[in-house]
Order: sequence, then C-alpha cells, then structure tokens
Amino acid sequence: MAYKRRSVEKAITLALRDLGGSASRKTIRKAIADNEYDGLTYNDVYSTKQGKTGTYSPFMFDFNFGIKNLSSVGYIEQPKRGQDIVLTQLGQTDDLHGYPRPDQQEAITAYWQKTIEERKKRNKEKQQEKDSAKENEVAEATTADDMEDTDNTNWKLQLIEQLKQFEPGKFESFSRLLISKMGVSIDKKRGVVRSSDHGIDGFGYFVSDEFRTSRVAIQCKRYTNKSVSEPEIDSFKGVMDSFNAEYGIFITTSHFTDRAKKKAMQGNNTVTLIDGQQLADLVEKYQLHITPVHTYALDDYYFEKD
Repeated sequence: MAYKRRSVEKAITLALRDLGGSASRKTIRKAIADNEYDGLTYNDVYSTKQGKTGTYSPFMFDFNFGIKNLSSVGYIEQPKRGQDIVLTQLGQTDDLHGYPRPDQQEAITAYWQKTIEERKKRNKEKQQEKDSAKENEVAEATTADDMEDTDNTNWKLQLIEQLKQFEPGKFESFSRLLISKMGVSIDKKRGVVRSSDHGIDGFGYFVSDEFRTSRVAIQCKRYTNKSVSEPEIDSFKGVMDSFNAEYGIFITTSHFTDRAKKKAMQGNNTVTLIDGQQLADLVEKYQLHITPVHTYALDDYYFEKD
C-alpha cells in the first residue's frame, strides 16, 4: 500500500524520547520504522516512488517538514548541519495529545509564512517549480542539511530496489562478496551451497583480534515487501548447528519482525541481522560497486544579513 502524506511530528518526538533525547536523522527514521510510532510502518518510512529525476522517498518530505515544525513549537533545538537532532525539555515532557494545539499551529503557520517569503525574495529571479503546491513548498523550504540527507537516502533506496530485482543466484553472490569485505573468509568448498540444497547461502571463517577463528554461516533472502519471520530464523539456526557454526549472518532486502529479532539473540549461536537499510549502509562503507559523486550546498551563513 502506497504511503500517504501526513504529519509525522508525533512519531519523531516519540522516537527521540526513546533514543535518549538526541539522535541523527537516519537513526530517528530507523526507530520510527522499527517501533511503528504513531501508526507508521517500516514500509511507510522506506517506501519509494519513481519521479522525473529517479527514485525518491515520499516520507522524506513529511520528515523534513516535521523537523522544522517541531523546531518552530520548541520541541527540538534549532537543527544544526551535520549534528544530531536534540529534544528540548518541552519536547521531553509535553503531552502530545491533541498536537498540534491551536497555539502550536499558529507558531507553525507563522514559521512557514516567514520562511517561504524569505526564500521567495532570495530566489525571485529563479523560475518557480511546476510541481504541486506541496512540492513547491518543499523546494522553497529546503535547507542544505535537508538536501544532503535526502540525496543520501534516495540513492540508497534506489540501491535496495535494484537488489530486489537481482536473480537469486546473483543476490547470494553479492551477499558473499559483501560478507568477505567485512572480514569473513569464504570457504570455497563449503561456502557456496545453494539454499535449495542445504538451506544455507554461504559459509566461512572470521578471525578476531584475539586470533580466535569462528565458523560463520550466511543466509540471504531477497524479499520485496515481506518481512523475515521467527520461523525462518529458527530454521536457519538449525542449519547452523549442522555446520557447527558459532554464529550466523542473515541478510535481507526487507526487514525483520520483532519476534525474529528476539529469536536471533537467543541461545549460544546468535545471528547478526542485516536489513535493507543496513545493507545499503554497508555498501556505502565498503564502496561496493558504487561511484562517489561529490557536490556542495551553501549554508544559510551565506544568506544571512549582517
């Protein structure tokens, strides 16, 4: 089901409260997706659409608006580029029932009226966007931090969509390549066993800093929207036992249910879970078949009046 535009301020506030009052934008979104704050699901947060310039996340529009709205009502400190979003004391303790209250809505409206007018003055010679009124407001209100965060999110969402289209064999090969970059030495004989044969997609060895060698079993599921459930983790653990693996790595392009996460941590042979978002982060970390493109956006410093 496609994501529908909505207010996400409550979800952001609840996530920050549970995260200790301070977190990065990416961490906040992950917390919202994992805990379904204010009714938002994993698919709501990470669903994608195809636009004129490529893949994008509809949720990001509401997320960026939400950050600014929360700042305007005093729930978070004024966001600073490259730094965590921080709750104020009001944001920590205020009752969210009925948000936004009339006084809060007035503050939000005043903020956007001022912001849009300032942007219009700055860009009066620039041709207006021809998209919808909402998208025009986003374009007018976008900051350098929003642009950087949104651009970084969009290419990772595009990556996940492409991985979902891989043939099973290619996705398994990709997963083994990534795991090897992470320091696991793939066993050439036992490490490439198709899932249809033994329920395992890779096997290898990891040597820790203390020179302890551990046997690692690898499983990967190329799902579109389906989440990985507890029985799948339980089944994988059974296969791990047959391979005498000390621990396992389970990779998916989607996400894991709460029961699956609990099952992964039970017993002696724990399983490291890598969902679609973490998968994209690892591709970035190890520069796996990607080409960095560097650009710059001016901070508001250059537009401030003395």
